[in-house]
Amino acid sequence: MAEHLGDRLARLRRLADLTQEALADRSGVSVDVIRKLEQRRKHSARLPTLHALSRGLGVELTALLGDPPGVPSTGDADPPQLVAVRRAIMPPLFAPPQEPSGAERLTVPLLRREIADGWTLYHNAEFGRLMEVLPGIIADARFAAAVGAADDKAAGQAALGKALQLAGHLAIRLGKTDLALSALERAMNAAADSSDPLLPAMVSNSVAWNYQRQNRLDDAEHLAVYAADGVEKEHGKSAEGLRVWGGLVMSAATSAARSGDYSKASEMMTTAEDATRRLATLPPPADGKMVSVFSRSSVRIERVRLAVQHARPEEALSLAKGMRLSADTPPSWRTWLLLDVARAHADLGNAEGAVKALEKLRQIAPGWMRHHTLAVAIASDLWAGPSHPPGLRKIVEFLGVAN
Repeated sequence: MAEHLGDRLARLRRLADLTQEALADRSGVSVDVIRKLEQRRKHSARLPTLHALSRGLGVELTALLGDPPGVPSTGDADPPQLVAVRRAIMPPLFAPPQEPSGAERLTVPLLRREIADGWTLYHNAEFGRLMEVLPGIIADARFAAAVGAADDKAAGQAALGKALQLAGHLAIRLGKTDLALSALERAMNAAADSSDPLLPAMVSNSVAWNYQRQNRLDDAEHLAVYAADGVEKEHGKSAEGLRVWGGLVMSAATSAARSGDYSKASEMMTTAEDATRRLATLPPPADGKMVSVFSRSSVRIERVRLAVQHARPEEALSLAKGMRLSADTPPSWRTWLLLDVARAHADLGNAEGAVKALEKLRQIAPGWMRHHTLAVAIASDLWAGPSHPPGLRKIVEFLGVAN
């Protein structure tokens, strides 16, 4: 069972040598909220509140969130799979690129297919499997970027940039934000020498996400807006450019929302959603999985998430009602939508609606649900409430929160 948010908060507060009152002063969060969290009378908090608490504690947001890790977080040395990923991101000094030894001859198209398969593993939350294959993919990409004519090297650099971007995303999910930044800085260097003019902006979006996880919300918003402006000027008329631009606008909106400016975030998200109508009039990207998940579905899912996080459950359910998800919506986004819908129903006191959403979530992503802290928090809140609709007991037993 995942560690309770209140337990993490209390542990981090003690490590910072702060009383509950002192943390309240530093963070601007009421001592009553802090006390209820630490006493497990409150099982979750809004993201702006969590950002404020982590700033008051002087820790990254990931330390407080306790996001589901891809490997056990026991305090021991990194497991061999993660060591191999580190070594692939930051190879030994003066080590030459190694020629692939596989039976199939390495080509950039083959390499890009391998990277696309890696992104599929990532979106399916198969982090353990991804850690197994990613070092080989990065090594192959690094070799492809080092050999051949100038055009071949530029194509290899594009593949290397995407592979290192994927490594950065994986590291963020594992709570290793410094490792993620190392991977993304290397991805940016590869992007600058690549044949893909949109790759620097795509990597910038990933860096902005990493900044968000480190509580650098102003840095994240500034970077996303700066990159979006550049894409709009140079590539705004293509489907690829529009998708990259839209992803950056969504990222900027998320940073604004987490800083407490919901109206600014909502305006940005509406602008992004309006732009998705143009996608239908443009030829689709050759490989959308390697560009951006930006679509009408992804924008609407993110709008639901922001509404839930800012105590607007009615708005969240209104946005989610009748939503038709596009075929390219990643599974991870679908699971987040169900979790946010469950949270909105729970916030409105509709335990039955929350349980139905959790049951759907259990059907499509049981492993993800079992160790996700927010799923556990919602189920705990429902179980502590006065109404136990059919199906709730099975959910809490599955998550290990039943008394």
